[in-house]
Amino acid sequence: MNQIVVGAASLNQLPLDWEGNAGRAVEAIEAARKQGVRFLCLPELAISGYGCEDMFLAPEVGVRSLNALKKIAAASTEMVVAVGLPLWFESSVFNAVALIVHKKIVAFVAKQNLAGDGLHYEPRWFKPWAEGKIDEIQIGKERIPLGDLIFDIGGVRLGFEICEDAWVANRPGTRLAQHGVDLIFNPSASHFAFGKQMLRERFVLEGSRAFACGYVYANLLGNEAGRIIYDGGTVIAAGGDYLAEGPRFSFRDFVVTVAGIDLNLTRMHQARQVSHKPLIGEESEKTISVKFSSFSKSDSVHVQEQAVAYGGDSKEEEFTRIMALGLFDYLRKSYSGGFVVSLSGGADSSAVACLVKLMVHIAVHELGEEGFRKKLGHLKFDRGKSFISQVLTCVYQSTRNSSETTRNAAETVAKAIGAEYQEWDVEALVTGYRNMVQEGIDRELSWEHNDLALQNIQARVRAPGIWMLANIRNALLLATSNRSEAAVGYATMDGDTSGGLSPISGIDKAFLRHWLKWLETEGCGPDILAIPELKVVNVQAPTAELRPGKENQTDEGDLMPYSVLDAIEKLAIRDKKLPAEVWERLCKRLPDHDPAALKQWVIKFFKLWSRNQWKRERYAPGFHVDDENLDPKTWCRFPILSSGFSQEIAELEDRET
Repeated sequence: MNQIVVGAASLNQLPLDWEGNAGRAVEAIEAARKQGVRFLCLPELAISGYGCEDMFLAPEVGVRSLNALKKIAAASTEMVVAVGLPLWFESSVFNAVALIVHKKIVAFVAKQNLAGDGLHYEPRWFKPWAEGKIDEIQIGKERIPLGDLIFDIGGVRLGFEICEDAWVANRPGTRLAQHGVDLIFNPSASHFAFGKQMLRERFVLEGSRAFACGYVYANLLGNEAGRIIYDGGTVIAAGGDYLAEGPRFSFRDFVVTVAGIDLNLTRMHQARQVSHKPLIGEESEKTISVKFSSFSKSDSVHVQEQAVAYGGDSKEEEFTRIMALGLFDYLRKSYSGGFVVSLSGGADSSAVACLVKLMVHIAVHELGEEGFRKKLGHLKFDRGKSFISQVLTCVYQSTRNSSETTRNAAETVAKAIGAEYQEWDVEALVTGYRNMVQEGIDRELSWEHNDLALQNIQARVRAPGIWMLANIRNALLLATSNRSEAAVGYATMDGDTSGGLSPISGIDKAFLRHWLKWLETEGCGPDILAIPELKVVNVQAPTAELRPGKENQTDEGDLMPYSVLDAIEKLAIRDKKLPAEVWERLCKRLPDHDPAALKQWVIKFFKLWSRNQWKRERYAPGFHVDDENLDPKTWCRFPILSSGFSQEIAELEDRET
C-alpha cells in the first residue's frame, strides 16, 4: 500500500486566545483522526492568531505560543501535524511552523518570503529565514532543528511552502521538488478578496503538477481580528489533479478536508518529468528522518469525496457570504448585544440592515437554531421571538427635509427583514442647535450662505440618540458609509459615519446598488433568499435628503455619476495615475460623456480626495473584502496634509478639451 491519507483544516481563531486557539486545533486533530488522516496541515500562525499586530514583539507571546504548542503536540497521537506559531530565536521573531510526529515536536520550519504589501505588515514583526540555512533552538531541555528543512517521515518525504512562499516567482517548491518530496504542506493565513480563491486553486494545482507531488493547502477561517476576514477554502491536489476542496465561509469553529494520495502515482509523474533534476548527494543535512507508520495498513480507510468548490461563485454571492461571516464573528467575539442601524431608507443603510438579516439566516441554515444559540451564547434569546428581531434594531430619524418616500422605504425594509423598527423625529433638535448657534453669532443662518453647516447639523443630531440606544442595549452601532463616499469625503463626520463598525466602507456605491437589485430579484440557494421589498429602495435616486425638498438633492448631483467616480478612483488611487492621465483615459473609456465634464469631475475628485484624508483616518473599522480598499490602516496610505495636486490640477485645467 502506498496511499497516505492527508487532511487540511481551516480554523476560526482569535488573537492571543491561547486556550481557545489550542482547543480548536485539538478538536480539528481529533476530527481528522476519526477520518483516518495521518498527515494534517493546520493554518499559519494558528496558535497565536495571525492578527496579533505589535504583540508579536512581546517575548511572552512567544512563551505562551510554545506552551500551547505542547498541548497540541500531546493530542497528536499517531499523526503528523503541522501548525503555525510565532517563534523567538536569537532575539528575533520568525513566522514558523512546528512539525509534530506522534506527539513529539521534531522541528520548526520558518517562512522565507514575508508578506509586506497591501494589508500585510509581516516584515514589521518577523525576520525572513534564509534559504538553505539550518540551526537549532533550545526548547526546555531539548535542542530542536530549525530552518529550511525537508523531512523523511516513515518513507514519505515532506516539505513546506508557508503562505507567501507559494506566491513568489522563486517559490521553495522548486527546490523541494529537486529533493524528491512526496508532499508539500502550505499553512496559510490568506485573507478574502473577490475572486481570490481561483488564484489559490491555481497555485495549488500548478504546484502539485509542476512538482509532481501531493499539495495540501490550509487556511484560516472567519473574522479573526476585526478587519480581515478569512474564507477557509482548503485545497488538496496531487500530480495536477484536484482531490478535495473544503467549503468556504463556514460558521463552524473548524472544517477538516480529507483526501487520499497514491504516492506510486506522484512518484511516477516525477520520474516521467524530463525537467526533474534531482539533487543527488547535495544538502543531505537538510533532511530529517523520523520513524513513523505513514501508510494505510488496509483498505478499510475510505476517504469520502469532498470536492466542494466555491471558487467560481459570483461576486454577489461571495460578498453576501463573507459579510455575513464577518458580522457574525464580530458580534460574538466582541460580546455585543446585537446591532443598531440608523435606517435612512436609502441604499447604504438598507444594505447594512439586509446583511445582518442574511447573517442570521445563513448562520441558522448551517448551524441550526440550537447551534446558532450556542455560538452566540452571550446573548439570551427569547424563544418566543425571531432571532433577527432580537439581533437588529433599525431607527428612521426624520427632519423637515425627509420625505415620505424614504420613510416608507425604511419601514418596508425593516419589516420585510423582521428587524425591530422605530421612528424618531429629530427636527426639534436641529432647530434647537440652529437657534443656539444663531444667537451665539448674532445673525440668521441661510441656505444661501451656510449650506454645508445646515446640511451637516441634520446628520449630526441623529448620532447621539442612536448611540444612546446602542449603549442601552450594549449593542454595536453600524455606520453606513461606503467606499465611493470615503474617496471624496461625501459623509458627515460624527453623523452618518458614527458607529463602532463600518462594514461596507470598503465597497463602492455602484456595486452596492447592483447587489441590492440582485438581492431584490434573485438571491441564490436556500440560505440567500431574495428580498422583493427592496424595490422601494432600488427605484430611488440616492440622496442625503439634507437640503429642502424643492431642491431635489441627489448624491450624483452633488458629486458626479457614481460610475464615473468609481472609474476615477481606480485610475487615481489603485493605478496611481495623475490628473491629466486620468482624464485622457476617461475620455477613451467613457466616450458618451462630454470631455469638458469629465475634466471637471477629475479635478473635483482630486481636490476632494486630498482634503478628506482626515475623514478616512477617522472612519470606524471596516471589513477588507476588496483589494481596492481605501482604508489607511490596511491598504491605502496618503498624507493628511499635502499640496492637493495643485500643480497637476493646474496643468490639467490648461489642457484643451
